Amino acid sequence: MNDTASLLADDPWWLIAFKAVCVFGFLVLITLFNIVFERRVVARMQHRIGPNRHGPFGSLQSLADGVKLAFKEDLTPSTADKVVFFLAPVISTAPAFLAFAVIPFGPEVSIFGERTTLQLADFPVGVLYVLAIASVGIYGIVLAGWSSGSTYPLLGGLRSSAQMISYEIAMGLSFVAVFLVAGSMSTSEIVAQQSDWWYGILLFPSFAIYLIAMVGETNRAPFDLPEAEGELVGGFHTEYSSLKFALFFLAEYINMVNVSALATTLFLGGWRAPWPISLWDGANEGWWPLLWWVSKVVLLIFVFVWLRGTLPRLRYDQFMKLGWKGLIPASLAWIVLLATVMTVRRETDVDTRTLLFTFAGVLIVGLVLSFVWDAVAARRESTRLQVRTAPTQRDAFAGGFPVPPLPGQGPDEPAYAGAARAGEQGRATETDAAQEGDRG
Repeated sequence: MNDTASLLADDPWWLIAFKAVCVFGFLVLITLFNIVFERRVVARMQHRIGPNRHGPFGSLQSLADGVKLAFKEDLTPSTADKVVFFLAPVISTAPAFLAFAVIPFGPEVSIFGERTTLQLADFPVGVLYVLAIASVGIYGIVLAGWSSGSTYPLLGGLRSSAQMISYEIAMGLSFVAVFLVAGSMSTSEIVAQQSDWWYGILLFPSFAIYLIAMVGETNRAPFDLPEAEGELVGGFHTEYSSLKFALFFLAEYINMVNVSALATTLFLGGWRAPWPISLWDGANEGWWPLLWWVSKVVLLIFVFVWLRGTLPRLRYDQFMKLGWKGLIPASLAWIVLLATVMTVRRETDVDTRTLLFTFAGVLIVGLVLSFVWDAVAARRESTRLQVRTAPTQRDAFAGGFPVPPLPGQGPDEPAYAGAARAGEQGRATETDAAQEGDRG
C-alpha cells in the first residue's frame, strides 16, 4: 500500500463525506462555468458579443438556462416505456459523477486537523475503474433512444453507442503505454512517476490519440454526430424535455471535465506544477497544486471549445474510419514499439528516451503519410469515375415531377420548351407542304 492509499484508509467518515460533497459541488460549479466559458469563447471566435445580460459579464447565463429548463413542461411520449424513459437520464448522469472519485487533484494536506490527500479514493486499478464507469454511461444513451418509442431517437442512440464504444477502444489502448512505463494502474502512483518527465511528452503518440478519442467519447464537435439535426433531429434525446433533458446536458459537460481531468492525471503530470513554476520549492506543496490542476483542466476544456468553434462536423463514415483504421492500428503499433524499447532497455545500455522519441517520430510520420495516401487515392478514384461524355439535353419535368440532373447530364430543359420546339417543327412542316402544293 502506497502513502496515498494509507492516508485515505485512515480518513474518518466525516472527512470522506466532506470530500464527496466537495467533489459533487465542484463538478456542478465547473459545469456552470463551462457553459458560460464556451459561449463567451465561441462568441469571441465568431466576432459576437455572447451572453452579457444575466449577472456580471453574463456569468449567470448557465444558471438562467437551468431555471428555464426546470420550468419547461415535462413531456413523456405515449409510446414510451415509462420506467426506462425515466431511468435513462439517471443512468447517464450518475456514472459521470462516480468516475471522478479516483482523480487526484492535490498532494497531502491538512483538513480540519486531519492529514489526508486531495483525492476521494485510490484503487490499484483506478484507471480501469474509470473505463468501467464510462462504459456504464453508454447504457443510458442506448436506453434513452430505445425507450422513446420513436424511430429517430432509436437510430440516434444506436449511432451514438457505436461511436462511443469505437473511441473507447482507442482510449483504452492509449492507456496501455502509460501502464507499461509507470508500472501501475493507480492514478496517484502515475502522478508520482511524472515528477521528472510528463507522459504527454514522453508518450506523445498516446497523448495525441487520447486527445482525439476523448472528443469522440464525449460526442463533442466535430464528432457530435448524435446531434446531427439535419439527419436525426436531436439524436437519442429528441423526445426529452425539462429536467430529463437537463440531466443529459449535465452529463455531457461533466464528462468533458472527467476526460480532461484524466488526461491531466495520466499525461500532464496531474497536480504537479508546470515548468518553470516547478523550479520553486513550494510549488508542489500545500494547496498550490490544486491551482495547477484546475488550470490544466480548464486548458483542455478550452481545446473542446476551440474545436467546436473551428472544425465542421464529420460524416459518419469518416468518423468511424478515423477510429477503426487510424487510431486503433496506430495505438497497437505504438504499444508494440514501446514494448520493444523497454525490452531493449533491459538488455542493453541504450537511452530509452532517445528510442522513444525516435519511434514516436516514425509513428507520427507514418500516420500522416497514411492520411495523405488515402486522400490521393480518393482523388484518383473520383477522377476515374467522372463521366467523360458530352452533356445531353433532358426534360426535367418528364414524368410529372422535377428531378435534379445526374452527373454528365446537361442543364435543365423545361417541358414547355420541348413542346414549343415540337410546335415550331410542326408549323415548319406545314409551311413546306403548302409551298410544294403551290409549285404543283
